[in-house]
Amino acid sequence: MSRTALIAGASGLVGSRLLDLLLADDTWDAVLSVGRREVDRSDAKLEQRVVDLLTLSGLPAVDDAFSCLGTTIKIAGSQEAFRAVDHDAVLAVAAAARAAGATRFLHVTAIGASPDSRVFYNRVKGETERDVAASGIATTVAVRPSMIDGARPDAHRPGESIGLVAMRAAGPLLGRYRPNKATDIARALVREAKSDAVGHRVLDAGQIGRS
Repeated sequence: MSRTALIAGASGLVGSRLLDLLLADDTWDAVLSVGRREVDRSDAKLEQRVVDLLTLSGLPAVDDAFSCLGTTIKIAGSQEAFRAVDHDAVLAVAAAARAAGATRFLHVTAIGASPDSRVFYNRVKGETERDVAASGIATTVAVRPSMIDGARPDAHRPGESIGLVAMRAAGPLLGRYRPNKATDIARALVREAKSDAVGHRVLDAGQIGRS
């Protein structure tokens, strides 16, 4: 049976790796990328749509939806702008995917995500997980990486680069807090999408690299 994948956030660190995997995997016959701009990629399987994610609608039929959307408060400019990306846009993609027939929604959140957290970042991520699971899509998977390791398409996060150097050196001592490679996260998303498991589940940082 043919399957179509929807991806939001394909221009980012994890999203760009995920797009490569989806295009190379025969599980999916078509891949639809939605976002504020097109990615620099051409493939017979790929369709790109430049859209406002907060008002996304009218999608063709899709089976599996992936969200790699994410920013930082510093880049977004305020807590409200951060929430608009990491919560509101993700929920809008989930709603549009459900309307288009998606039965699976997989998204990247963060280690420590909890709607009850006192930390704003973790609280928003947790609220996103909760609200995606309540969106009406039969199967949802929240992937919670630690700090994401990989060369970013942009260079706007020097603090993360410094932190990664320290965390790589201390990796064996960090346990589940050791950095997760962007490619491993993308592979985990694909693996979970191809799983027969149903319902709502979370993949913790320590589980991301498992085969």
